[in-house]
Order: sequence, then structure tokens, then C-alpha cells
Amino acid sequence: MLKRREVVLGALALPMVLPQMARAQGFAGSYNLAADPIGDGIWLVRGADEAITPQNGGAIANIVIMATDAGAIVVDTGPSLSYGRALEALARRLTGTPVARVYITHLHPDHSFGNGAFGSSEIHALPATRAELERDATGFEDAMYRMLPGWIAGTEVVLPQHEATAGVVLVGGRKLELLALAGHSEGDLAILDHATGTLIAGDLVFHNRAPTTPHADVPAWLEALDYLAALPHQQLVPGHGPLCERGAAIAQTRDWLIWLDGALREAVASGLDMTEAGNLPIPERFAGLAEARYELTRSVAHFYPKLEAEMLLRFGG
Repeated sequence: MLKRREVVLGALALPMVLPQMARAQGFAGSYNLAADPIGDGIWLVRGADEAITPQNGGAIANIVIMATDAGAIVVDTGPSLSYGRALEALARRLTGTPVARVYITHLHPDHSFGNGAFGSSEIHALPATRAELERDATGFEDAMYRMLPGWIAGTEVVLPQHEATAGVVLVGGRKLELLALAGHSEGDLAILDHATGTLIAGDLVFHNRAPTTPHADVPAWLEALDYLAALPHQQLVPGHGPLCERGAAIAQTRDWLIWLDGALREAVASGLDMTEAGNLPIPERFAGLAEARYELTRSVAHFYPKLEAEMLLRFGG
């Protein structure tokens, strides 16, 4: 039986879809994945710049495939078992080899629920990510099955078997630098591919798409962004949004988080309720961010109760 806490966590972590809409539009379709080369032996599978819906099958996260002499590397596995299977087949076609290693950047289902397709591969993640998946797996599964009927059939949470630790690793001649960070979640793995100068940032960085915040710690997230900004790289793959070649994505993510934190604190201080806070005006500089209003509303749900308690206590309310 699901514990109430697990269900609440799962619901907060995922975009909200009306159950009747999911039943009406759910479809056991197939994922027609395509990848764009972004360097020598490295490809990007772009996710839709949308919330999870029955129409997109939850395929909203960016995925990276790399070729090595020891077999393919996949970074993140997508939202379902069927997606993971399509991804594994795509990696084989691109590299001519089976997938030898999988890295999971963080716990969220759009990045980790395809793990079951890689049973013979080594799935690596930060210890904090494994712990979060163990903690929230049941709630996530329940929420995803409600949101993506058909697409999610047969999907179960498969925990990473191997611990990723910060430092340089060589996989089949490919030099990767693993970065153990936090902020978007309790464990955020970023990876620098030295051969191409590609920084795979996971959901620490969003580009032209408003950041999601269900497990966010804003001060820690800002600290992680500062670290990434100081790291030499040629291009950046965000967790969501287009490839970034000029450093704008880190600054954009940072700008949104600082604005969001300040705006919500000001809203609490002004006595606004959650509905009013969700309808705050969004600055014009964020007009081009996909899902900006939607993510502001979700962030109010994630942060507002804690902010109210913190600020009321501070001012003796």
C-alpha cells in the first residue's frame, strides 16, 4: 500500500495532469527517437520543451549518447521502459556497439525511468541519487502510471548498481570528468567530456525553459551554477532546452532562480496567498522561456508553505 508521504512527494515532483485527460488521451505508442551529432562520437537526443503529457509520452528530458572503444555510454534513460528500449536501440545504431555504461544525473522520472532497458549495462549514479530513488520510488511510479497510461506499461524503478564519485574516469579511451553537485536535487551529477569540451549539466541547467523545483535547494543550486560557470567547456547540454554554445544557459537559470526566490519572499511578506503568488507578473526577460507560468505555479506549491513558516516565525507572526 502506498504511504501518503510517498504519494505526495510523487505528485509534487511531477507535472499535474488531470486523470480524466490521461485516460482519454493515454496511448501505448512508440517513441520515434532521433539524435543530432554535437561532436566527435557524441549525440544529443532532444526532449520536448514541455511538461509531461500523454501526448509526448514524458519524453521531455535531453539524453546524451557517447561512443567509446568499450561500448556506448548513455547519460539518462528517459521516462519509461519503452523509451529506454528505443534509446538502447538508437545507441547501438549510432555507435555500432552495445551500451556499456549508463549515468543517471538525478532522481526525476523523466531522466531515470528507462533504466530497466539497460539490465546488462552498468548503471551509475551519485549515492544521494540512489537514496532519493529508494525513498520516492513508489510515489513516482504511482504518479507516472496515472499520467502516462499505455506509455509507461511495464516500467519499474531500477536502482543504479554502481556509485559515481567525483573525479576523472576513462571509459573505452573516453575521458570523462564526473562532478558531484546538488541544488536541483540532493544529488546532481554533471559530466564533462574532455574530447569535445561538452558539459552535460543535467537539470542543474535549463535553457529557454523554466526550471523545475520539486526538490530544489536554491542556495545550493546557485553555488553549483557558479561552479559550472567557472569550469572551462566548449558547449553545454542542459537537462531541458537547446544546446548552449555561448554560456547563456547557466546565466539564464541563475537569473530565474534569483528572481523566483525574491519574488516569492516578497509575496509572502505582502500577505499574498498561494493563488495570488502563482499569478505574479513574470519579467519580460523571461518571456521566451517555455512553461514559465506553469513552473511558477508549481514552484509556489513547492516553496510557499516553508517560506510562510520561516518568515512568520522570523517576524513573530
